[in-house]
Amino acid sequence: MNIIWIVADTFRQDHIGAYGNSRIRTPSLDALAAKAVRFDRHYSGGFPTMPTRADHQTGRWTMSFMGWEPLPSNATTLAEILARHGLHTAAVVDTPYYLRDGMNYDRGFQSFFMNRGQDTLWSMVPEPGYHHESLDVREAWRYESDRNAPRTFMTALGWLQRHYKEDFFLYVDTWDPHEPWDAPPYYTELYWADYDGEVVLPVYGNWHDVPGYPESMLLKGHATYCGEVTMVDTWLGFLLRSIENMGLLDKTAIIFTSDHGFYFGEHGGLFGKMNAGKSADGKLHPYGDAGSTWSYSPLFEELVHIPLLIQAPGLSPSVYEGLSSAVDVMPTVLDLLGMRIPDFVQGRSLVPAMRDGSTPGRDFVVSSIPFANPGDPVHSVDNLLRPLSNYPVTTVTSGEWSLLYSPEENISGLYHLPSDPAQECNLVGAQNNIAAEMHQLLVRFMRETQVPDRLLQPRLELRI
Repeated sequence: MNIIWIVADTFRQDHIGAYGNSRIRTPSLDALAAKAVRFDRHYSGGFPTMPTRADHQTGRWTMSFMGWEPLPSNATTLAEILARHGLHTAAVVDTPYYLRDGMNYDRGFQSFFMNRGQDTLWSMVPEPGYHHESLDVREAWRYESDRNAPRTFMTALGWLQRHYKEDFFLYVDTWDPHEPWDAPPYYTELYWADYDGEVVLPVYGNWHDVPGYPESMLLKGHATYCGEVTMVDTWLGFLLRSIENMGLLDKTAIIFTSDHGFYFGEHGGLFGKMNAGKSADGKLHPYGDAGSTWSYSPLFEELVHIPLLIQAPGLSPSVYEGLSSAVDVMPTVLDLLGMRIPDFVQGRSLVPAMRDGSTPGRDFVVSSIPFANPGDPVHSVDNLLRPLSNYPVTTVTSGEWSLLYSPEENISGLYHLPSDPAQECNLVGAQNNIAAEMHQLLVRFMRETQVPDRLLQPRLELRI
């Protein structure tokens, strides 16, 4: 058995046709879903980019013991385990933080390919003293195939052409459809007919708080994001068709997932995935500024409810409606390969659920940026430290309910997902018994995963 695991950053579940979106074009993912097990209630664990990769590579709730940082020296990765078992482990990535500033997320991969060009967002919102080497890469683009997602999928295909007869684990990670959203304009024109080529940057806050910011800019930004979604789907489809042409489908499992989603005006006007703090005059403080902070940043469904599709030989297409988490994918890979799951792994194999859809899912899942307190400097979007001005919000999902928990008074929210999928009606006061039960699930989780006392103590109470 071989494994091909594909991650596309910032890919909202509700922007895929197979998950019910009839407007956005994702024919390749829809075709994969028709042959796969589609997980309908799959959630982020650590949030956002690199915490999810840590969850993926270790199968552990890394939010409890590390932040956005290098993998600890005592953490064993999936690639290390598979390499020891004789698989050729390879990764092709363009997400820019795998190696930067001492990050070591290439651990265990015998072949590792890093495509440059995906950090140009920070040339648009400059970091003092930072040289943006990827500008040279992007300025050389002439054709669609020059862009990062196409190059990443083509590099993966090139590796497969050389090694497809071996036993392998291939990990493909594209940062698209992460911003900056700059797919060829014809992709955006599918969703914004008179697109003028402008690259829209999210405000990382409420767009209403930016003086003179028009709603049309938000809508155009969403159209450019949808264009990148379709571009990623196009090139992913080329890779999948090539895998089929190589005769690999009868001995290869294919996994597709993401790390988190993105807000495009939901919940009162949020445009981003975290909220930057405000300056002394009450205006939104752009998060690219050297003095910016992170303020109250809720993790609603748009961010943490993510796609997961797994196609595996001998397993019939189906839909699984039990709860699962990002930490569960790593042990699933080991189980698909018939390997023992190490004791340190906290995730649960999803193979039983793939074989029998009545298999119970998790009782609850937790989604959070790595636990921290106000004033702590954190890496939450990039490799720059910014202090927290508020407690991070932690989302607990259980049964029909979602609790967005904050240790601060009058901040937490409780939502009944079946009757309120857009999470517009906060029931934390009316259903305080349910909120208290879900809060206790979080406390139990933090204790079981040995969160340090300085982080646990402020979270022992539900203040509503």
